[in-house]
Amino acid sequence: MPEDNTILMEGVRITFRNLAGRETKFNAEGKRNFCVILPEEIVDDLQKDGWNVKFTKVREEGDEPEAYLKVNVKYGRSRPPKVVLITSRGRTELPEQFVHLVDMVDIKEVDLIVRPYKWDVSGNSGITAYLKTMFIKVNEDYLELKYAEIEEADHRDIIEAEVIEDRLAIER
Repeated sequence: MPEDNTILMEGVRITFRNLAGRETKFNAEGKRNFCVILPEEIVDDLQKDGWNVKFTKVREEGDEPEAYLKVNVKYGRSRPPKVVLITSRGRTELPEQFVHLVDMVDIKEVDLIVRPYKWDVSGNSGITAYLKTMFIKVNEDYLELKYAEIEEADHRDIIEAEVIEDRLAIER
C-alpha cells in the first residue's frame, strides 16, 4: 500500500506516452510524461481534491468520454521514478537513459503509483501528478514467447555483417 499522499492504480491503461520527452504540439522538448486512464471509482475524489483530471473527446457515437490524468516523469531529483518492464524472462528496471523505450512497448497492463505536487500560482492552485513507481507488463507475441528460453547473443561479438545475395552474412 502506498503512503497517504500517493495514489496507487492497478491494472490501468496508459496513453499519450512521451517518456522520450519529444517536442510535440502538446509538449515542450524534454518534458517526459504520459496519461493514465482513471478508474471510474476515483475520478470524483481526485477532482474534489484538486487533481487536474481531464476527459477524452468522444470520437464515435455511443462512446463515453474517459477520465485521464497527465503524469509527469521527472529525473534529477533525490528520488527518481522507478520504471520496470515485466516479461516472461523476468523484470528489468529501466534507468533514465532507457525509459524512452516505454513509448514503443506493446503494453498489456500497468500498475503505478503517483505522488502529488501541490501548486499555487497567481491565485490558481491544483495538484500535478508525478510518477513514483510503474510496473509494465509487456504483451509478448507468439515468437517472443517461443524463443524466450534462448539466451541472447552479445551484439559485441558481431564484427562485421554484410548482405550477400539477399542474405545477411555475419563474421565473428
